[in-house]
Amino acid sequence: MKPIKLNKILKNGKAMFLAYDHGLEHGPSDFHDKDANPGYIIDIAKKGRYNAVIFQKGIAEKYNSQIKKSHVPLIIKLNGKTSLFQGEPVSRQICSVKEALKLGASAVGYTIYIGSKHESIMMKEFDEIERQAHEKGIPVIAWVYPRGKSLAKKSKGEIMAYASRTGLEIGADIIKMKFEGTMKELAWAVKVAGKTKVVIAGGTKANEKTFLKQVKDFMNAGAIGLAVGRNVWQAKKPIEISNKIRKIIFGQKGR
Repeated sequence: MKPIKLNKILKNGKAMFLAYDHGLEHGPSDFHDKDANPGYIIDIAKKGRYNAVIFQKGIAEKYNSQIKKSHVPLIIKLNGKTSLFQGEPVSRQICSVKEALKLGASAVGYTIYIGSKHESIMMKEFDEIERQAHEKGIPVIAWVYPRGKSLAKKSKGEIMAYASRTGLEIGADIIKMKFEGTMKELAWAVKVAGKTKVVIAGGTKANEKTFLKQVKDFMNAGAIGLAVGRNVWQAKKPIEISNKIRKIIFGQKGR
């Protein structure tokens, strides 16, 4: 196995990712007029000086020249599903590691819905993806999202910690997870992730002051950064809020 090249998507061990895999996961109703255009997102990623931008393979392919010109590292999400089916979730692989590398990916990602009756299918696919990516020295990010009827009686903090620990146990280099619970519970979730790094999902559009306060709290709890989407590209001034996020993650001098 080659050394994993985390420095291509991290700066000083910190992460500031611009996420845009929403079109498949949530549908076009999640977009406004400007942010429906992937080119607009690439421009924000460049001007906002993000460590990486996250796309599904279709956008990575159709906008590949623009992505390369931006010089923003690319993370390709290798699986996905729509939000139309409401049963126990399963998200199957739709892009290979080989395809992602041909498109210039510096890292790959994969979602596992732990708690779903289909979790073993996703864990099996993740195992093969991880093996193939690590043979090439490419980092693997696990989106670990608890879902399913079996979670009904579990506390949010317990589930969040289970998600982070799962990422460590399955060999992910970085865990992308949602914050649910308290900051004390998040700090515990980061601790049980061990040497696997934790990145927090930006979530739905929120008041700017509230959102930035959360980012500070995430960093204080031990997360290495943020994978943010709507709170940036749906903002009136996306570059301005990107600068504020960068100062929180990398310190007052930014990067």
